[in-house]
Parts: sequence; C-alpha cells; structure tokens
Amino acid sequence: MILPTPRALTVFALTSFVGLAGLLTPLALDLMLLLDTVLFVAIWTDCALAVDPRVIELMRNAPGVFSVGRTVEFTYSWRNRAKRSARLRVRETRPDLLGGVLMPRELRIGRGAVLLESVRATPNRRGKETQGWFAVRSKGPLGLGQRQGRLLLPWTTTVYPNLPVTRLKASIAEAARRPEAGIRPTRQPGDGSQFESLREWVPGEDTRQIDWKATARRNKIIARQFEEERRQQVLLVLDAGRLLTADVAGEACMEHVVRAALWLALAAYHHDDNVGVMVVADQILHYVPPQRGKRGLRQVLDVLAVVEPKLVEPDYPAAFRHLAVRSRKRALTVFFTDVIDRLASETLLRHVGSLGVRHLPLVVTLRNPELHRLAHAKPRTMRDAYRKAAAEALLSARHEALGDMRRSGAVVVDVSADRASSAVVEKYVELKRRGRL
Repeated sequence: MILPTPRALTVFALTSFVGLAGLLTPLALDLMLLLDTVLFVAIWTDCALAVDPRVIELMRNAPGVFSVGRTVEFTYSWRNRAKRSARLRVRETRPDLLGGVLMPRELRIGRGAVLLESVRATPNRRGKETQGWFAVRSKGPLGLGQRQGRLLLPWTTTVYPNLPVTRLKASIAEAARRPEAGIRPTRQPGDGSQFESLREWVPGEDTRQIDWKATARRNKIIARQFEEERRQQVLLVLDAGRLLTADVAGEACMEHVVRAALWLALAAYHHDDNVGVMVVADQILHYVPPQRGKRGLRQVLDVLAVVEPKLVEPDYPAAFRHLAVRSRKRALTVFFTDVIDRLASETLLRHVGSLGVRHLPLVVTLRNPELHRLAHAKPRTMRDAYRKAAAEALLSARHEALGDMRRSGAVVVDVSADRASSAVVEKYVELKRRGRL
C-alpha cells in the first residue's frame, strides 16, 4: 500500500494558500493545479524509491518463557536486502501478556546491513498466548511517500507466576530452624542411598556394605548403615470452581492460590520430592502425575501459568475417583480451595475423610479479611448490626466446617492471603520432619 507522509500532507496544505489567490487571479488556480500534479508525481516517485517492506528480514532472539513482573531484555535482528537504505517506522504487536500493541518507533538500516535492536518486555500477568507481527512503513528518500506492509513473526509466550527463589529458600530455612517441642527428625534404617551410621557387620550380610577404612581403624569388621529412601509424593489439587473467582485482599483469590502452590512445588523440588498437579472445576482440567526433578517442576509450572477459575460447581466426586485410579502411591495431597459452611462443602468433607486411608490430605483455605473486619467492627447503624451478625454467622459456619475436616483426619491450614505461601511451606517442612509423609 502506498501512502503520503505527514510531510507531503503539509506541502498539500501549503499549496491550498496558492488556491486562495485564485480569488484575485485565475492564474493562481492553474499554478495550484500544477503544484499538486508535481507533488503527486513526487510522492509516487518517492514511493517507488522506498524499500519494499517485503525485502526486510526480521528475526527475534527472545525466550519463550517469562515471569510476572520481571523485565527481560532481548533483541530483534533487522536485515535490509535492498540496494538502498531503509527508513522504517514500525509498530509492534506482541502477545497481550507482554504489552500488546506498542508505540511506533523509527529505524534506519543501511543497504545490505543488519541492525540489532535491543528491546525490553515486562509481563503483566501469567498465561500463555501466541501472537506477533509488525506493521512497517518504509519512507522514500524525499520523505514524501511511504510503502506499508506487514511482517509476521508469531511468538508463543508462556508467562509463569513470579518465581520467588530467594524468599522461598529463606522460608524453608526458617521453617527448618524453628524449634518445636516433641518433634524430632525420624530416621529409619533401610536399603536407601543416604548414609545414616556405622555399625558392626553381622555374618551373612552383604559384604558390599563393609567400610574397609573403618574396619582397619577399629580392628573389627564395620559396615555402613543407610537411611531408608525419603523421597515423597506431593500432589497439588487446585479448585478452579466458583469459590475461587472472588477477590481477597484486593487481588483475585486464584492468584494467591497459584502463588502458594508455586512455593510448595519449589519447596518439594528443593527437597528432592516428586511433585504433580491437578486442576478441577466441573471436570478435570489438568493432571500431571508427581515426577522428580526439573522436568516434573516445568510441567507443574506450565499448568500454574494457565489455570483460571470458572463460575461452575467443582466436581469433587470425579476428582477423587481420578485420584483413586491415577494416584496409588501415598502422597501429600494438598487441596487449595475455600470453605463457606458445612452444607456448601459437604462433598469435599465426605471425600477428604476417605482420602486419608491412603494419602495425607492437606487442605489450604484463605481467610477473607473483609469478613473478619465486619465481624469485629462496632456497629453504628442498624445496617451495620445486620452485617456484623451475618459475618459472625458465616465465620462460625466456616469454623465448624474446618473443624469437621480436622476431625476427619485432614491437616488444615487456614491463613490470610498474604501468609498463604510461607504457611504452606512451613507446614510441608513440619510434616516431613514429623515423618508423617
């Protein structure tokens, strides 16, 4: 497409003043027509001399994975295959996660040259999208005409939740140092690979267990004793139903849940445990079985990046049937959900109790600070009194439902949204120390 530039439009505007002189003499109109004709010819000639956008080669050197709030710098490589210099005005359209449509920018590329352009991107939310193209306008040497084209450059982008590695390690270290009466790490001798202690060798045992250096020092046969394998299964179960569509502390409830699940997944990876994830709404949306190492963690992160709540009732019976079939090994099964009262959460309460036969259920719920504020506020009007009574009734019903969960054998973590991540990690470390997994 051929278009005039702002400079050409300015010249057109100036020739109109010549036309005004036509009120005095007819020769002025002829002069204006001549000037316009010359300008049209100049615009077409300038467009013909402009570099065709289709001969511009564009490459992107950027990661496909980002983290919310973290600025990443990457480069574009522009190559001009034309025999003339290119004056470009480009407008980039990125995935909405990385800013969407950007402001236009000017580029100048010599003939046959390559221009490396350094740009930045700061993701504003998590998710996964595929989009990417450039609207390019190439100006001629006179700056009067320009040719417009489009360069397609698809970009599949995955934005993970913010990865708080430093704060996570500090939280794990703090939980590990916290003294708790009556809690001691349990060591079970076995055939694992972690060294536990030395003992005297008993005839008939495997000779490969003999520690020859210790035997030489003590003048009797000494064997190594190893600790039983301690790698555990951790399965994150996220409720993506209607209860997680609300806002807590000025942020979507699901964002707090995803952040807490991410912290727990990283803590399990740090402890060399297998970690998996399941997302349930009116059906099973995602399921990744517990796996060890970076591969398993990456698959969990891929799910956490795209999970969104839906205004539907979660199908807990289907979720527990799925767990019964697919998750046979004993696992710490962590449910991230919310509880209103016993009636609304009856299905979850009933199945959590049965799950404790094989697994260790851990239920994580977020307190609503607004509800607590209303329940403890001093009423000034009749309307405030009704609100206070309703809030107290809801808190009482919620407390009763959480008590029923605890009595059914589930471990319950009910905390404020700002402490959810660290509280879940602390409880996980505590359960490992107690040997309950």
